[in-house]
Amino acid sequence: MAISAKLLGEDEYVVVSTRTHWKALIFPVFVLLVVAGAGGFLAAVVPSGSLQTPGRIAILAVGVVLLLTFAAKPFLNWFFSTYTLTNRRLITRHGILTRTGRDIPLMRINDVSYEHGLIDRILGCGTLHIESAGERGQVVLPDVPQVEHVHLQMSDLLFGGPEGRPGDGVLDDEEPPDHLRRRTRPEPDSETLFSSDDK
Repeated sequence: MAISAKLLGEDEYVVVSTRTHWKALIFPVFVLLVVAGAGGFLAAVVPSGSLQTPGRIAILAVGVVLLLTFAAKPFLNWFFSTYTLTNRRLITRHGILTRTGRDIPLMRINDVSYEHGLIDRILGCGTLHIESAGERGQVVLPDVPQVEHVHLQMSDLLFGGPEGRPGDGVLDDEEPPDHLRRRTRPEPDSETLFSSDDK
């Protein structure tokens, strides 16, 4: 599921790698059970005679088409779609035969937020909203598992952890952008370290 290590840059590492939540598979599994049950029942009740074999073949063909369209395809879309957060960028990959991907450098992300309704809270997922400084603007990642954890990890990378420093989204030799800079107390000079009584 994680992105190949050869696609990562120097000193880049994976923080979070996931697919969309398993709730995307609820409908395909339901279709699989219904089609399998209905197909078996209809094949069993086909009257004997010269039309029995063609009838069963027709039922099988319709069942295969339904399973490929409403069960297999959604499952493959889920399996081959990944969200990967590294200490440098957000990577999304989608598609079965034709793969599409998008990489967003963390330096270009202005804001990250999440939302999840009652059902999402019960299932443990949600939607992640990412505002980037680019032509496409907002990126929406639906059905992210443990969305609060992913949001926290990304916020730490963007805005710094408990120490209040910019996160790994800023390279060591780069000047952080304005929205990542932290106001720090000026270092006291040696003259102020000693009071007049100590002299």
